[in-house]
Amino acid sequence: MGGTIMTALAVEYKNNTPEILRRQTIQCNTPEVLSNIYQDDANMVIWQRDLSPELTSAVSEFLKTHTKTAAVLAVTPEDTQQVLAEAFGNSEAISVLSDDIALLVDMFCCLFDLKRAGLRLTVLDRAMCPRFHVDHIPCRLVTTYHGIATEWLNHEAVDRSKLGAGNQGKTDEESGLFKSPQDINQLTVGDVALLKGENWDESKGGGLVHRSPPVKADEQRLLLTLDFLAD
Repeated sequence: MGGTIMTALAVEYKNNTPEILRRQTIQCNTPEVLSNIYQDDANMVIWQRDLSPELTSAVSEFLKTHTKTAAVLAVTPEDTQQVLAEAFGNSEAISVLSDDIALLVDMFCCLFDLKRAGLRLTVLDRAMCPRFHVDHIPCRLVTTYHGIATEWLNHEAVDRSKLGAGNQGKTDEESGLFKSPQDINQLTVGDVALLKGENWDESKGGGLVHRSPPVKADEQRLLLTLDFLAD
């Protein structure tokens, strides 16, 4: 039941004064770990979980009939299952999948004191965000139900000057953004991760650097994200 903490030290600047700021990824196999996102020095928290056989089977059935899904929905903890049923129908597979998604919506809204969340459920046959980047949001929940999962970099492994236009047209691997392929970490199917963005309080320069991995030919990825929505 023990958790793992991956720490990083980096020099950043405030008011032209160098400061040593620490960023860490915290991971554990219990959902309570998600509350650690409120630690100032945490920029990612991972609930490591295995999908049940029933849920895995439901996801497979869902992918057979929803090969081009890209649903963007506003949901509350109370209406998630109904909204998903209206979007995708009332099959047994949808029911099982929506039960799990509703649980995550409830946890996300409770954790951040939100009345509703922005839900995106996407079937991908290519990388949605293929370059390493930082989201300009407070925080996002990410989980992959099927296929290859999100890649990310430890804070100390990143040269942030190479993000965006700083890559000068080079690939992530060529730009100097990171030193070695071994610097790339990856979530696994079922993991529920909270990714802190640049708009989290006091997180400027410390948001998690991540990307969508390439999807192999004839493979699919089912990705769920939850975002903050204004009341």
